[in-house]
Amino acid sequence: MIPEKENKAKAKSESLGAFALFDIEHFLHRVLRNWYWFVLMALLGYTISLIYSKYYAQRIYASNLSLSISNNTASYFTPNQSINFIWGQTGNQDGVYLKKMLLSRSHNEYLVQQLDLFINYSTKGLIKRTYLDKYDSPVFLEVDKSHLQQVDYPITLIPRGKSRYEVVLPEEAPSSTLYSYKAENFQRVPAFPRPANRIIGINEWYVSPGLKFKLVPNPQETQIKLDNIILTLSTVNNTVNNIVSTISVEFDKEINSIMLISKRGYNLNGTVNFLNTSVNELQKKRLIDQNTVDKNTQDYLFQNLAEIRKKLDSSAAVLNQLKVSEGLYDIEDRDEKTIKNIKDLQLKKADLLTKLNSLNSIRTSLSSQNLDRMISPSAAGVEDGVFSASVSELKALYEKRRELALIYTPNSEPMREINRLINEARGSSTGSLRNYYNVYAVEIAKIDREIAAESAGMASYPEKERRYLDAERGYNMIESTYNILLTKQNETQMRVATNKSDITVIDPAKNLGQGPIAPNVQRTQYTIIGGLVLLPLLFLGIAEVLDSRVRNLKDLLVATRIPLLGVIGKNSHENNLTVLEQPRSSISEAFRGVRANLRFLHKEDKQSKVILLTSSVGGEGKTYISINIASVLGLSGKKTILLGMDLRKPKIFGDFKIDNKYGISNYLTGEVEIERIINTTKIPNLHVATSGPIPPNPSELLMSERNREFIEELKNHYDFIVIDSPPVGLVADPFELMNYADASIYVVRHEYTEKYMLKMITEKYHSQEVKNLGLIYNAFEAKQGYGYGYGYGYGYGYGYFDEDKNYQQPLLIRIRDRIRTFFKQK
Repeated sequence: MIPEKENKAKAKSESLGAFALFDIEHFLHRVLRNWYWFVLMALLGYTISLIYSKYYAQRIYASNLSLSISNNTASYFTPNQSINFIWGQTGNQDGVYLKKMLLSRSHNEYLVQQLDLFINYSTKGLIKRTYLDKYDSPVFLEVDKSHLQQVDYPITLIPRGKSRYEVVLPEEAPSSTLYSYKAENFQRVPAFPRPANRIIGINEWYVSPGLKFKLVPNPQETQIKLDNIILTLSTVNNTVNNIVSTISVEFDKEINSIMLISKRGYNLNGTVNFLNTSVNELQKKRLIDQNTVDKNTQDYLFQNLAEIRKKLDSSAAVLNQLKVSEGLYDIEDRDEKTIKNIKDLQLKKADLLTKLNSLNSIRTSLSSQNLDRMISPSAAGVEDGVFSASVSELKALYEKRRELALIYTPNSEPMREINRLINEARGSSTGSLRNYYNVYAVEIAKIDREIAAESAGMASYPEKERRYLDAERGYNMIESTYNILLTKQNETQMRVATNKSDITVIDPAKNLGQGPIAPNVQRTQYTIIGGLVLLPLLFLGIAEVLDSRVRNLKDLLVATRIPLLGVIGKNSHENNLTVLEQPRSSISEAFRGVRANLRFLHKEDKQSKVILLTSSVGGEGKTYISINIASVLGLSGKKTILLGMDLRKPKIFGDFKIDNKYGISNYLTGEVEIERIINTTKIPNLHVATSGPIPPNPSELLMSERNREFIEELKNHYDFIVIDSPPVGLVADPFELMNYADASIYVVRHEYTEKYMLKMITEKYHSQEVKNLGLIYNAFEAKQGYGYGYGYGYGYGYGYFDEDKNYQQPLLIRIRDRIRTFFKQK
């Protein structure tokens, strides 16, 4: 065989008896049948989301503030800088500096310490805890910072009337590790018991080993009546980190000089108060720093002007002495262009030398630990926001080190850490200054070379004239420096006289009733409802994948490719004699259809026909099908005998009310003659031979020569022999009996037969081991809106069968018919 054909044949063989892993059609109908679970889960999800949003979800609010920097006054370290710059660009970074200031630890730590932001206010109802703004509470907590305090330890205040409150602490024992707000560190103390609850009044100190505080009244009358107030202390470090993480600073996209600041928090009033307070404190600090720097610059310029004035007077005296002694008031035929060039170069050099002197003063201030003596960096031409930020940070670190030095030894870990931070900040600031030093040194060297080149042309002048020109150049150099310093002094004096904060608030933060920005309650609601609705869908999907029972006739025929003889509906009769006792039922008509289809499995001739029925396992209706096929054959006038050859599990005798004392097992063992085991029924042409008592060797009896002779003998007396054989999935007997049969019927029960059980019979049929085989699909129950697309079986509601008298159309069908009737009448 050609390999390609072999592969195709192999693939075709492997697909036989293989069902689809997932039956989408059955799954959808299963979903529709379980619609109430989806409704229940949706209602449950809605209820849970409602409870979550009302009692558990903590709303997060945000307030905004916008500000700009005015250009009518100097900023802290860049006094000559105009506001008309692009934020964040190199060389002009005041916007970046302000952002760093707002997000800096020093600024926010100052706010935390001054405003006691390390105290958190909240209240709790039956379920939900609500965060409060400080000014929502009728009383404030004032902590004794010199006393060690228990942090992350909720203190509950319960109003007891007349401005008195009961202090209730948690039941668990307090920690022996307490926090110092002065040193900002933890200290261990001996263990102590939980303090008892106490009632205290306003301005009365509460003292325990782990707490010391008093309650002060809120100067503003609160609108909220609280049943309890929960106060929790946090460390300064944690508070600062939490605050910085909730602040956002951006720049306006249209006007880059405007800064937009936002603050997130659990309480809207709290975010509003913090933003306004933060910017207000920043304005004050900027104004103080500006005045300090400008005053230092003014003093610095005054001292330098005095020194330059002395040099200028000395230089003027030398020049006048030359004029008198040498009689030179001017030099004839001198090169005015060269002299002018030299004068301009000397003016540039004087400006650079002035900046270098200012750089030396700034560097000296950085090296010392007193930055309050620093002059304005603009005097040295330094206009760098990063440098300004690093100096501000260095100043805060110096102050911090002075505080820590009062508590710790020089070699302690906190001191080593603060020194490391100072070295980093100092290195960052001196690195910026070093860049300016290098730039100025290169420019001065370049100017010196240009002056030397210009001066080379004056070498031909007489010596006394050259001495006069040198004295004049020296005087001009000092005069230029003096004029530069004088100009800067006038500018500084003007700033000192008109100084005000360069930060202007455009829109302060306000409580305008803004809704929460998080959580997204609607999205959370959809997520909870959707997740719960998906649960039954998931379970149904898993059940569908794990479901190995035959539920779809179309899949059955595709997988087995065995001819279908008929579809038998679910039997609701009290016994198996449906054809005999309910001849006008749809099920009886289905058996007549099977009788008509049987002729396609055997030849039409005068010989007797042997029909064998089997199935995969017990309970699939094999005996029921056998009885009713034999009945329709007998009722058609054909002389028929029904053989109960399932010797292990006799059944037929009960339905026909026949004594099973003697049966086929007795005949095959030679105990009785054939006439003794054949019984008559209500149908004249239908006889029955029951199984008889259960023998010890049923397989040997069925495969014996006597059994073959028994069937051959019956062929001489009957037109049809219907054999009710054992299930092939349990024993091998039916395959032996199939050798005697002219047609074999395999019974598959709807929603009962396992799919894998059909693999064996399918392979034997397609390998020609079993011939003339047909399927009967048993116990099929037609459900509204669920069909298989086949014409087997019969519907209801047409007045044709006995079942129609009790039939009522489904509600949806009735509604559809009424709508159609309504439109037809119109």
